[in-house]
Amino acid sequence: MDVKAQRNYFHSLYQIAAEVNSTRTRNGVLCSVAEMTAKGMRAKGCSLMLLTPDGKQLIHTSAYGLSNRYVRKGPILTDKSIAQAVEGQPVAVLNATEDERVQFREQARQEGIVSILSVPMMLKETIIGVMRIYTAEPREFTEDDLYFVCAAANLGAIALENTRLYQVCHKSKEEFRHELLEWRAALGYDWMFDEPQEPSPERFPPGLAGA
Repeated sequence: MDVKAQRNYFHSLYQIAAEVNSTRTRNGVLCSVAEMTAKGMRAKGCSLMLLTPDGKQLIHTSAYGLSNRYVRKGPILTDKSIAQAVEGQPVAVLNATEDERVQFREQARQEGIVSILSVPMMLKETIIGVMRIYTAEPREFTEDDLYFVCAAANLGAIALENTRLYQVCHKSKEEFRHELLEWRAALGYDWMFDEPQEPSPERFPPGLAGA
């Protein structure tokens, strides 16, 4: 890979990491991750799909460069749609319209998809979904391509976890404040949330005021 391409990957990863660290909504962050990954790869599109709790299907969570018709093409079964990626193995498909590992080959042809790179989204040791890159021309993905997409996929997984933790923390804060307000009302302590006041000098012994 030439220096320009490497610089493009580094720049894209920086942008993705900054987006993951932002305070945007989950959907906003994931859509940006999909867009930046696709653009970093100079690909037709990118999608992030999460596993259902039973592990039998993949659900489109966000996508870039794909039509609604393709995204809504039908249930994506993990055992029929590039299954190795769900098992933790990155998979490259050179011709999506003929490869039997692709579940919706005709829909891929109609969408203008030729090659696909599918990698697992890992959160610590757990596979929570897959990220897929789609190209409009035959493409043999390089090792550098693989490293970049795997890094982007893991950042996407971190974004999901950050969103979940933020929601838990925000909920806990609101619940705690609600309990305090109820306690205040029950006890009649109107002063509990008043602004703190500076002590008056008269409260100190002579000579210690302001010490």
